[in-house]
Amino acid sequence: MIRSYNDSDKDTLIEIFNLNTPQYFDKKEVADFIEYLDNYSDTYLTIEHEDKIVGGTGYYVNYSDNSGRITWIFFHPNYSGFGLGKQAVEHCLTKLKNNPKVEKLVVTTSQLAYNFFEKFGYKLSKIEKDFWGLGLDLYEMEMPNDQLAINKER
Repeated sequence: MIRSYNDSDKDTLIEIFNLNTPQYFDKKEVADFIEYLDNYSDTYLTIEHEDKIVGGTGYYVNYSDNSGRITWIFFHPNYSGFGLGKQAVEHCLTKLKNNPKVEKLVVTTSQLAYNFFEKFGYKLSKIEKDFWGLGLDLYEMEMPNDQLAINKER
């Protein structure tokens, strides 16, 4: 189940985030994640499986370039392969594609997860070595605008 984030989810999500550190996130990123929850939780989503919090994801519109962005997606390592990541991304993409302000779709990830976002049509646009932390490179990806336009016409 994908639902809106509640403040009571925070401690569990931080615990799960830390389970993904340092493999997928640099340890300094937990402070950034907490700041995100404290300031932008209105578009953060909690993901549950069998009534247990197992992960989260966020989405937002960057109004400086009218890009729709998916952010802070992660899951408890024991729930990999359940299809929850796919459900979460599809949910966020639906929200973003239906927003009339969104002119492009962007995701920033690492070399460890960019293949996952390619499955949704994202294309690599930029790489920056050690951006997130030592050994964690920035992979910025954009979805071709024709895929965004198709959904806006529906």
